[in-house]
Amino acid sequence: MRTKDLLAATATGLWRWDNVSGEVTLDAETARLLGLPAEPTELSEAAMRSRLHPADFAEITGIVNLSVTESSVAEARLRVMDSSGRVLRTVRTRSRAFLRSDTDHTDYELVGTVQEIFETQPGTASPHAPATGDWRRSREAFLLDAGRALAEAHSTAEVLRVAAGLSMPGFSPDGLAVFGIEGDRISVIGHHGHRQGDLAPFVDMPLDTDYPAAEVVRTGRAVYLPTPEDYRRRYPATWPLAAAFHRASWAFLPLVSAGRTVGAWMAAFGTPVAFTPDERSVLTTVARMLAQALARAGDQESRRELTDGLQRSMMPTVHPDIPGMTVAARYVPTGGGLEVGGDWYDMITLPSGRIALVIGDVQGHDVRAAGLMGQLRIALRAYASEGHHPDAVLSRASRFLSGINDTEFGGEDPRFATCLYIEVDPATGLLDIARAGHPDPTIRMADGTVLVRPTAGGLPLGIVPDTDYPTTRLVLEPGETMLVCTDGLIETGGHDLESGWARLRRVIETYGAADGEAADVVAPTLEDAAGLEKLADALVQAVHGPPSYHTTGPFMDRREDDIAMLLLCREGGSCGVGTGGTAAHRPVRRTVLTVRQAEPERIAEARHQVRDVLHDWSDEDQVDSAVLMVSEMVTNVLMHTDGDALLVAEITGEKGGRRIRVDVADSSDELPHRRTPGELASSGRGLVLMELLAGAWGVDPRGDGKSTWFELYEDAAGGAEPSLADLSAPTAGSLPEPAA
Repeated sequence: MRTKDLLAATATGLWRWDNVSGEVTLDAETARLLGLPAEPTELSEAAMRSRLHPADFAEITGIVNLSVTESSVAEARLRVMDSSGRVLRTVRTRSRAFLRSDTDHTDYELVGTVQEIFETQPGTASPHAPATGDWRRSREAFLLDAGRALAEAHSTAEVLRVAAGLSMPGFSPDGLAVFGIEGDRISVIGHHGHRQGDLAPFVDMPLDTDYPAAEVVRTGRAVYLPTPEDYRRRYPATWPLAAAFHRASWAFLPLVSAGRTVGAWMAAFGTPVAFTPDERSVLTTVARMLAQALARAGDQESRRELTDGLQRSMMPTVHPDIPGMTVAARYVPTGGGLEVGGDWYDMITLPSGRIALVIGDVQGHDVRAAGLMGQLRIALRAYASEGHHPDAVLSRASRFLSGINDTEFGGEDPRFATCLYIEVDPATGLLDIARAGHPDPTIRMADGTVLVRPTAGGLPLGIVPDTDYPTTRLVLEPGETMLVCTDGLIETGGHDLESGWARLRRVIETYGAADGEAADVVAPTLEDAAGLEKLADALVQAVHGPPSYHTTGPFMDRREDDIAMLLLCREGGSCGVGTGGTAAHRPVRRTVLTVRQAEPERIAEARHQVRDVLHDWSDEDQVDSAVLMVSEMVTNVLMHTDGDALLVAEITGEKGGRRIRVDVADSSDELPHRRTPGELASSGRGLVLMELLAGAWGVDPRGDGKSTWFELYEDAAGGAEPSLADLSAPTAGSLPEPAA
């Protein structure tokens, strides 16, 4: 008897379903069972769907997808509907999917049989009955919660902890284990519901072991063992080990990520489980999510290890034993991608015995930026070790980076780098600074005041091969601390340079202040390494907020850019000590600025420096007066002499009774004299302003020129001195011309 005749004799129909084309081929018996004429026919997927109950069609779709994954038989009950929506009959189908492609699991043909169900056997429940609505909703809620929890796990330990806490609806396992693969061996990497030592026999097993997890890893197919008899029959060698746990059912599922089996997952149950299609669907979905979470966590851990190793190899350790100085450094990578970038810092011991501090930022946040950073750092170290001055070091580095852009990348997508190179003399605190497009250094004075020190600079490295980088000379006084950083510390969190510096200034000035007191009352001691390290941590914390990935609220991690930072404190003046102590030992607040003939735009920087020095002065009118007089004095030097102007502003005394003295020196020995300007004169009012606004003023001859100075007294505010509101605004540069 032919197969077709045998199927017809047993009232069994046959169908074929092409998943790609959607065409369904029915034999005569299947067509009859579906309410069609009893003859072979072909239907579209839509026509086939119209013959079945909508809920049953949705269920069989999920069952078929599960059978494709497991290479198993799909069984389901289907209600056949007529055109008016009445149920004609209930049929049972058994089918198997045959893949036509090894890579595309959607390219398959479903072949199955169909039989009519007349009644359910008394006292039994169909193992393939449709799930109830409540169970289905519970299953969906469980899968959503499990998916969210596994997606938020960022390490293998967290993934295993989440997997151990899963409570499945209706058939919760009381024992879980995750098996990992290492070479040709399999072992338990995490478990739940077992005592310490219970899984010792399963810690290290060859892949050819007669054990369900090993078979799952070898074949990539799930193993379901509904009863102990099934376990004993299929795996007699390892059954004695499993029997000791007194479990009733077991499910072993492959953990597959990107088409590769990365392990196996075991769920053991203390009560019998039939492993219906719905239950197997839940287990398979959890296994898929668990495999993806483990793969993602493993990738992140590998990436973190690679990142840490790369950065450790590129980032030097600072030398805390610099005589008379304390140093602290920080590097925080960006939060995106590989977490490597182009920011770096370095400390170089020079042949002269001095120390070079270098900080820079290569454009970009990728592996190429990190590679260029490593090459540039080595080049800078080589040029500095040859004994070149700061300007020559940066000029050579710019030529080096420009050559890399041209030779290695053919001039396409050229990268530039900003850099700040500081040569430090530990004995005197002298700083020779060359700047290539980098943010200026910031100085925290001994009384806690923070000033951004403007320095001359050139283009970023790599833009023009031959570029000059002027050098600025500053002195780090005893008790002062210098901060140099990349723009990530300033601009992260939506800030620009101005607002970012304001945020950092508040952190530095108020660091260590007592509760309820201002920073000028009680300021921290930074002279020791611990104090400087805490300040570095406070600056990073102010940018990023809490370090936890799970903390919500306004202080979430913000890692928009890399951060590199160096802090240098000169000892000997009790770094950071506030206004406590006697007046004789009170720290002096001082700023120095050179305005060259070719840089008249720096007059504005001179005004900003004086205003910053007077940031806590009690009388705003006196602050405006000081700024105006400084502008007049510096402008007069640039207009009426051939030399540069050297500005020195110094504040002494206790708050409320302080004195500021401002000196502007130049190289001309011609002294100014009073003039009586007419109403339309554009100059000649400088000395008049000095007499009206200053508490005291004068001109002192020097061996190499002269110094024009003025003083203001804080306790004289509101006295006889007039305010700017009482004066007409003079023209810039109105100090009288030197006498002929």
